[in-house]
Amino acid sequence: MLLQGKTVVVSGVGAGLGHRVAEAVVRDGGNAVLGARTAAALAKTARAIDPGGRHTAHLATDITDEARCEALAALAVERFGAIDAVVHVAAWDSYFGGLADADFATWQGVLDVNLLGTLRMTRACLPALRAAGGGSVVFIGTQSAVAAPTQVQQAAYAASKGALTSAMYSLARELGPDRIRVNTVLPGWMWGPPVEGFVRFTARAEGVPEAEVLARLTARTALPELATDGDVADAAVFLASPRARAVTGQSLLVNAGELMR
Repeated sequence: MLLQGKTVVVSGVGAGLGHRVAEAVVRDGGNAVLGARTAAALAKTARAIDPGGRHTAHLATDITDEARCEALAALAVERFGAIDAVVHVAAWDSYFGGLADADFATWQGVLDVNLLGTLRMTRACLPALRAAGGGSVVFIGTQSAVAAPTQVQQAAYAASKGALTSAMYSLARELGPDRIRVNTVLPGWMWGPPVEGFVRFTARAEGVPEAEVLARLTARTALPELATDGDVADAAVFLASPRARAVTGQSLLVNAGELMR
């Protein structure tokens, strides 16, 4: 098991990727400390992935609130004695549009969550990561940060995640002497609740079968099907684990070969 006995803080645990990451942590032998804004969603995920409650803890956490970030990190140490990794799934990804129609006040909010919120949560976990003798920080970015999709405009989201990926390089250098690794997973079109919703909405709007919309997306990939949120979660768990002990400052595309770099 990749994470046997390890404790992983997971931010942004909802019905999609966050749930899958938390599930994979427990599946691979770890303890998952879950944070998200909605307490009920956290409790639901914890019950689903760890019915006995031995390997999970959770706390309602808004990553724009530094005190709540510190409280989540403290819960991990109090419950399990350490923090070995942090996986950042929390993000504001529901604001659409480009530059011409940009509401820069909303852009600032997106940046506060996706960039600064992620860094707040990372900083809150640093003392415990250092005390553990090192560990791993995994950012969830987006392929949109390096290649804009043609189907939707999410300029603010892409810019915020691009900034986070740039910050990763500095953090990898800064935290490397403490044996703390920092990496990013870049999903492309990822089959899970958000993309399922996009396919349903587009199919209804155009009056075509959902399979036709999905076929447009998979036509762009080298593999004949989209990556799933479970695939992205598995990549994050690998980077969080000791198996990736020599990997830092790297961006890993998980996109079924849509974009190759």
